[in-house]
Amino acid sequence: MRVLVIKTTSLGDVIHTLPAITDAARALPGIRFDWVVEEGFAEIPAWHPAVDRVIPVAVRRWRKNLWQTLRGGEWRAFKQRVSETRYDLVIDAQGLIKSAWLSRYARGPVAGLDRESAREPLASRLYQQPINVPWGQHAVERTRQLFAQALGYSVPEGLGDYGLALAQEVQAQEQPYVVFLHGTTWVTKHWPERYWRELAERVSATGVQVKLPWGNTAEQSRAQRIAQGLQGVQVLPKLPLAGVARVLSAAQACVAVDTGLGHLAAALDVPTLSLFGPTNPGFTGAYGHAQRHLASDFACAPCLRKTCNYQPTPGDAQQFDLSTEQPLCFTRLAPDVVMAQLHTLISATGAD
Repeated sequence: MRVLVIKTTSLGDVIHTLPAITDAARALPGIRFDWVVEEGFAEIPAWHPAVDRVIPVAVRRWRKNLWQTLRGGEWRAFKQRVSETRYDLVIDAQGLIKSAWLSRYARGPVAGLDRESAREPLASRLYQQPINVPWGQHAVERTRQLFAQALGYSVPEGLGDYGLALAQEVQAQEQPYVVFLHGTTWVTKHWPERYWRELAERVSATGVQVKLPWGNTAEQSRAQRIAQGLQGVQVLPKLPLAGVARVLSAAQACVAVDTGLGHLAAALDVPTLSLFGPTNPGFTGAYGHAQRHLASDFACAPCLRKTCNYQPTPGDAQQFDLSTEQPLCFTRLAPDVVMAQLHTLISATGAD
């Protein structure tokens, strides 16, 4: 049986699909997958042994210059690649209009979330097999249920398995280190830079190294400011996803904000402490073994907003530095709190 998966973005969403691939491969021996994914994340599906072919798309880039895309032949080449194989089933695991639109060019019946289950209900009109998956669950579990219903097996009990071959490429390190995953998309999901700096000072003072990856110039500059003058705190060179994965695999632990790389750490079974201010870890938190979530209990959290609308009170102004401790929901997750939790996480997993 050959199945095409359409899950294009984002990094965390792509990673969240992997346990469903593992479930299907165990339930249906011989099943093989191809996967349509955004070009920036094309490394990830190829790490799973049940995935044969990765078909990159560049919807984000194509939208910026539609005429050049059409004229240059990239769109034509994608349509040719995705229609080369007759699939037993196409699973749109995204539930968006753009992913449903991409599914039209594949040859095979299409399954996807029904109008009550999809993020964009109109997408369900393009599916031959609409499937109901209740909200209020973690994204990994919703995807596992989608695949199980689409392919006709029961979801296995217990925690899902990402099944990454890369997870076994762990190399011994002379000195233990912790990775700080400080980069994220929403402004409101950023733990204050001042806190990262203080945590780096505390961790390095214990003799444990700190490694700081980065993905763009803003993240590089922040990493350099966090590390400035601190021995044992290293700003990594620019790395591809596979390179970041190898660094993560050998880490003693990670500290992360709500970010795609935090989900990668979870997929690699790296003990990770994830910090949540405006978002809800119950739905999109790092999923896996040795994952610990610290969620703010600030009055307006989780607000699920990309822009902070909280208006500081005079009491807030007296208690906090409003220029360096924003958003204020993260003041409930101060460096001393995080350091204590990181210590217990490392101690607990080190004893396993």
